[in-house]
Amino acid sequence: MGSFIFLLFILAVVIFLSCFTVKQQTAVVIERFGKFESIRNSGLQMKLPIIDRIAGRVNLRIQQLDVIIETQTKDNVFIKMKVSVQFKVIQEHVYEAFYKLEYPHDQITAYVFDVVRAEVPKLILDDVFVRKDDIAIAVKRELNEAMMAYGYDIINTLVTDIDPDIQVKNAMNRINAAEREKTAAQFESEAQRIRIVAKAKAEAESKKLQGQGIADQRREIARGLVESVEVLNNVGINSQEASALIVITQHYDTLQAIGADTNSNLILLPNSPQAASDMLNNMVTSFTASSMIGEQMKHQTKKVKNRNNKTSLDYNPNDTSNPAE
Repeated sequence: MGSFIFLLFILAVVIFLSCFTVKQQTAVVIERFGKFESIRNSGLQMKLPIIDRIAGRVNLRIQQLDVIIETQTKDNVFIKMKVSVQFKVIQEHVYEAFYKLEYPHDQITAYVFDVVRAEVPKLILDDVFVRKDDIAIAVKRELNEAMMAYGYDIINTLVTDIDPDIQVKNAMNRINAAEREKTAAQFESEAQRIRIVAKAKAEAESKKLQGQGIADQRREIARGLVESVEVLNNVGINSQEASALIVITQHYDTLQAIGADTNSNLILLPNSPQAASDMLNNMVTSFTASSMIGEQMKHQTKKVKNRNNKTSLDYNPNDTSNPAE
């Protein structure tokens, strides 16, 4: 009975040492006496106890390695770049990934440093921000060519951060602020110009309408005066008397309009009816004198024109005789 229990115990130990489990997205490398034996995938697996051993486990999931590089741009600005490399072990090449590379992260980091420090010095600082995707593509292309032989597949590379020196960053912020202030000043000047032009157009339109109103008013006044003179002529009042009557009437209308406003500071001088009559006489005298001067100017112009025409007719260009003879 004791021997049977001992055998059961030995059997249980052997089974315990022979069975092992492999997690999902993981590969286990089995060696036999130090030599590669097989690769076991996820699930319950068996191995020979004592003879076989688990040499290592390889993660088949996508991994990410963040690499921070300090480099110099073409315009001599030092920047720190963060490049995130997403990679995984190819399931069919677990042997190469496990045995050919001892430190895969160091290998990937070295390639990232090499590519970034070869690409960034070709660009100025502004172009580094604009063309960061081109840098990421160059890193991925170089890594794929190098790491495929070791069983690694580069899924993606991302330039996730570009950090210039703090003084350069402050200078860039000042340049950006100055550019925005310049743009704001240009827009403000344009708005001011639009307001001035609009105000000038409105004033011009107002003056135009005001002039039209004054012209219409004076036209109606003139028409009313003509009608008033005709009415007065029909009742036996001559034109001069009618004009005097109209001037006196307007004079009194003006005085009445001034007196209607209690807060008015306007003073009409002279304010007697005789002043209106004198004004009319002065206007008639001025019109008469102006008409006489106009007639004299026409007469003088006509005489000069006749003299010039007579001189032109008396002159013969073909006559070579001496006038003195």
